[in-house]
Amino acid sequence: MDVPFWAWLAVLAVIVLMLAVDLFAHRKAHVIRVREAALWSAVWVAFGLGFGALVWQIYGAEFGQQYFAGYLIEKSLAVDNVFIWAIIFTYFAVPREYQHRVLFLGVLSALVFRGIFIAAGAVIIASAEWVLYIFAAFLLLTGYRMIRHRNDMLDPEKSRALKLFRRRVPMTDDFHGQRFLIRKNGVLLATPLLAVLVLIEVTDIIFAVDSIPAIFAVTDEVFLVFTANAFAILGLRAMYFLLADMIHRFIYLKIGLALVLIWVGIKMLLKIDIFYIPTPLSLAVIATILGVSIGLSLWATRGQGRKDPTAPAHSPFGTASPEEIAGLEPLWRKPRDTKTASSSKRQ
Repeated sequence: MDVPFWAWLAVLAVIVLMLAVDLFAHRKAHVIRVREAALWSAVWVAFGLGFGALVWQIYGAEFGQQYFAGYLIEKSLAVDNVFIWAIIFTYFAVPREYQHRVLFLGVLSALVFRGIFIAAGAVIIASAEWVLYIFAAFLLLTGYRMIRHRNDMLDPEKSRALKLFRRRVPMTDDFHGQRFLIRKNGVLLATPLLAVLVLIEVTDIIFAVDSIPAIFAVTDEVFLVFTANAFAILGLRAMYFLLADMIHRFIYLKIGLALVLIWVGIKMLLKIDIFYIPTPLSLAVIATILGVSIGLSLWATRGQGRKDPTAPAHSPFGTASPEEIAGLEPLWRKPRDTKTASSSKRQ
């Protein structure tokens, strides 16, 4: 696949332009409702699919299918980010109107780190093809662990990154609008919003370790790997605000994501020395796994409505209302007896 340098510059220019439009549209802090999130989700998906159609038209069906396979993998694995973000925002009790700014900077940094990881991965594979065996084994192991620990949830209190941040960075107890740093009595202090951003960045880097090898299993083209990642990540913010209050319904999605990782791991192993699974078949298998897992999840949880995104089903607040949550201190302010606070609030 021969991609001219100007095509790379054009893609980067489009990404920067899209980010600028998004930042301008959300320059004022406000609560993003489902309707607005659905509109922006449609915009980002349209860009991602449109770019794939352009690749298909210019470079042919094989490369077009490779892009769509990579895009689908990255988009589906990104749903795990939505789960994690909901837990982090709940833990810090981040007001909903401030969440977009954090996610915008988080996605911006994620694009930079993904670009670095993709470049490093391409260089390593080109110089030592045996690394593909390690990637494949890692994907199989990750898929197995996701199934085995499918009910485990992130506990921010146990995060080493958060503990290190608390120990090294002086921080205020309260939010100060959308500011990440404030100066108080001549001392520069971090707000809890900066801690949230750091934790989101760390978790995204961890997720990238899974997703980058997965997409290399369906395409060797660095241009397709990067663009599929970029267009999938750009829509993450809108996806969060659209799905955050429905995550309790995707009960089988994690199993589906694990099976996708196992499938692409097998595909990578076979591709090295034995047999190349055609891209259309691989794309069909990935789409089927995800479609079935989502369909079964929604069917099993039919009748369950939306819940406030700051109180997902696995939240320590349970099914507390937004009004009840607003009366509680954020969990990160230790020491704190959450059960006691919740019961006293209901009384």
